[in-house]
Amino acid sequence: MKSPHKESSQPIRQRLLDLSHAQKRLIQVGVDLLLVWLALWLAFYIRLEDMTPIEPLGDHAWLFTAAPAVALPIFVRLGMYRAVMRYLGNEALLSIARAVTLSALLLALVILLHGKTSPPIPRSVIFNYWGLSLLSIGGLRIAMRQYFTGDWFNLRELSFRRPENGPPRVAIYGAGSAGNQLAHALLMGHALRPVAFIDDDAHLAGRTIAGLPVYAPDRLERMLGETGATEIVLAIPSASRSRRRRILEMLQAHPLPVRSMPSIAKLACGRLTVNDLQEVDIADLLGRDALPLRPELQERCIRGQVVMVTGAGGSIGAELCRQILANGPATLILFEHSEYNLYSIHGELERRIHREAPGLRLVPVLGSVRHGSRLLDTLRHWRVDTLYHAAAYKHVPLVEVNIGEGVLNNTFGTLRAAQAAIRAGVRSFVLISTDKAVRPTNVMGGSKRLAEMVLQAFSGEREVELFDEPGLSPQPNRTRFTMVRFGNVLGSSGSVIPLFREQIRNGGPITVTHPEITRYFMTIPEAAQLVIQAGAMGEGGDVFVLDMGEPVKILDLAEKMVRLSGLSLRTKTSPDGDIEIRFVGLRPGEKLYEELLIGDGATPTSHSRIMRAHEEHLPWRELKPRLEALAGALEADDFPRIRELLQRTVSGYRPSREILGRPLQEHPASCQPVPPGCTWWFHRMPGRTAKTPDGACPAVMAAASRPGLDKTLPRITDEATWRRLDLPCPRSADRSFLLAETLARQAETDPAATNILTGKERQNR
Repeated sequence: MKSPHKESSQPIRQRLLDLSHAQKRLIQVGVDLLLVWLALWLAFYIRLEDMTPIEPLGDHAWLFTAAPAVALPIFVRLGMYRAVMRYLGNEALLSIARAVTLSALLLALVILLHGKTSPPIPRSVIFNYWGLSLLSIGGLRIAMRQYFTGDWFNLRELSFRRPENGPPRVAIYGAGSAGNQLAHALLMGHALRPVAFIDDDAHLAGRTIAGLPVYAPDRLERMLGETGATEIVLAIPSASRSRRRRILEMLQAHPLPVRSMPSIAKLACGRLTVNDLQEVDIADLLGRDALPLRPELQERCIRGQVVMVTGAGGSIGAELCRQILANGPATLILFEHSEYNLYSIHGELERRIHREAPGLRLVPVLGSVRHGSRLLDTLRHWRVDTLYHAAAYKHVPLVEVNIGEGVLNNTFGTLRAAQAAIRAGVRSFVLISTDKAVRPTNVMGGSKRLAEMVLQAFSGEREVELFDEPGLSPQPNRTRFTMVRFGNVLGSSGSVIPLFREQIRNGGPITVTHPEITRYFMTIPEAAQLVIQAGAMGEGGDVFVLDMGEPVKILDLAEKMVRLSGLSLRTKTSPDGDIEIRFVGLRPGEKLYEELLIGDGATPTSHSRIMRAHEEHLPWRELKPRLEALAGALEADDFPRIRELLQRTVSGYRPSREILGRPLQEHPASCQPVPPGCTWWFHRMPGRTAKTPDGACPAVMAAASRPGLDKTLPRITDEATWRRLDLPCPRSADRSFLLAETLARQAETDPAATNILTGKERQNR
C-alpha cells in the first residue's frame, strides 16, 4: 500500500519535471542566490557569535552584493545549470566543488582589495563561507537528485518484514560505473527496484555503493535471503565472453531470470526503460570471444571498390552489408529477391550512410540469382569488383521437401552468379557455404557442396566454356573464387535459438530432435567478419573454414536457456517443473553432428582462426555434363534421378531414405500411361511420399526403373487388384519407386503382389 506522503508528493515532483528548462534554471539561480547569502550570514555568525556589528543592508551591503555577483557567474561558467538534476553524477559534484572554491577565493580577493573595514572582517569568515556554501549548494542538489529518483535519501522503510508489493527487486551484477548508471536509471523508472550489487572484486564485498550493499558472488544465497531479489541484471559490458560465460554458469544454480543491460550510450541519454533490458546473449553461453580483426584483410576487397551482396536481406547478407559499409566501399549493391527484406536493409543502411558516409552510393536491386541475365546486367552496369554470394535456401527440412527448388537456387543460382562474374570481369567472388556441405545427408548440404565444386572447377580454368550458353565462345576467367564454410549462426532466421525462446515464452515444451545432437555455433557478426577476411586471403579455389572450438550439445543449450529464464525443468524426477524438454526425433536429412572438413588435409593460414581445406573436386570438363544431366532431371521433376546424380557427383552424400520433394502440380499430360481399369485412380489418388530404392531388392529396383515400369503396369489389369493392394498410380517418375515398394510390401502377405512384381501373373495366364 502506497504511503499518503508518496501519493501527495508525486504531483509536485511531476509538476517540477514538467517545467521548461528556462524555468528550472531560473529557480536554481534564485535558490543559489539565497544559499550564498545564507552561507555568508552564517559564516559571520559562527565566527563572531553575534550579528550586531554586521549590517547586510548597511555598511556591509557591498559584501552581500559582491558574494552572489562573484559566485553566480562562476556557477554559470562552470556548467552547474546545465546538469540534469535527477541524473547528477560524480562529475557534476566535482564541478560544484570547483565552482564554490573559486567563488570563495575571488570573494577573498574582493575583500582584500576593498581595504580595511570597520569593524574588520575576520579571515576565518572566508573558510566558513566556503564550507557552508559547499554543504548547502552541493547538499541540496544531492537531496533533489534523490527526491526526483523517488528514493528519498535512499532510506528504506523500517520494518521487520520485507514488503510483498512494489516493483520487482533486482540485483545488479557489476558495481562499476555501468552498474551505478543502471541503478540510477532503474530508480528513476520505478518499474524495477535495485536492492544490491554483486561484484567479483573482493575489496568491494561488504561495502555500500550508491546506497546498495555489495555482495561477493559466493554469497548469493545470503543476498537473496536478505534482499529478496527476484531477478539479476548483468552490468558488465566490457567483460569478455569467456568471463560472462563463467558468470552465467555460476548463476544457473539459482532459479532467477537473468537479463543484460543495454549500451552505455543509451543509459547516458537517460532513455532506459525496463523493456530495454535484454535477454542474455546466447553467445555469452558459448563463451567464445570474437574473431581477431585484421584491418588490412577487412579492407582489401572493399575500400574504394564497388561491392555487391546477393541475398542482401538475409541474416548473413544483411550483416555483411553492415560491415562492408564500415570499411568504406565506393558503391554497395544490395541484390535481393524478397521485396520486404530489400526494403528493410536498404532503409537501415540509408539512415546509417546519412550519418556516417554521405558520399557512398547504395543501390537496391530486386532480382533472383537464378536469372543469369539480370545478374550479368547488374554486374556490368556497376562494374562490380567484389561479389559476396549469400543467397541460398538453408532450412534443411524445407529444402528436403522442395528438392528441385533447393538445387536450382543453391547450385544453379551459384553457377549463374559465377558465370555472370566471369563474363563481367569481377575480380573476387566469395561464396558463403556451410558445414552441412561436408559428407551431406540432405539436399541442402549436397546442393551447397555441389556449388563449391562449381567454383573449384572454374578456378582451374583460364578459359571457361559456359554452361547453357551454346552461342558463346569460351570466356577468359580473371575471377578469384573463394568459399567460406562455417556452422550454425546464432539468431539467424530459422535457427534454433529464436525457436527455443518462443517455446519458453509459451510455457513449453521445448522440442529437441535428439538428446545427443550437437552443432557448431557462431554469431552473425563473427560469420560476416570471417567471410570478409577469408575472402581477402583467397588465391583461387580456396575453401576456408573457421576454428569454431568445441561443438555445442543442443540439449545443454536448451537447459541453460530455461534456467536463465528463471524457470525449472520438468523431468521424471521433477514433475512439477515449469518447462518440459521433448525429444521429437531427427528430421529427414538431419545429422547428429556436423563436420567442417571432408578430409584431414586442413592447413593453417596467417589468420589464427581460419584454416584452408584441401578437398578433391572434378575438373570443369567432367562436372559440366553432370550439371547438364541434373538440369534435365530438374526440368522433368525426376527426383530419383536428381538424387542419383547428387550421389554420383558429391563425395560422401548419404541421403535419408525418403524422397520428400515432389512437384506442386502434376498434370495428366505429363503422366505415365494409365493402365485400363484404373483411370479412376488417377483422379482420386492424393499426393503421396515416394520411397527411395536404397537397400531395395533387385526385383523392386527393376520394377521401379522406367523399362521395368512399362513391364509392371500392364500386369495390373483390373480395378479390384488396385483397390485391394492399395497401389498408387505412377503418374510421374518419383511415384515409380512408391509403386515398386508398395508391391514389395504387399508381396510379403499377398501372392498377387508377388506375381505382379515378378511377372509370374502373365506366365500363369
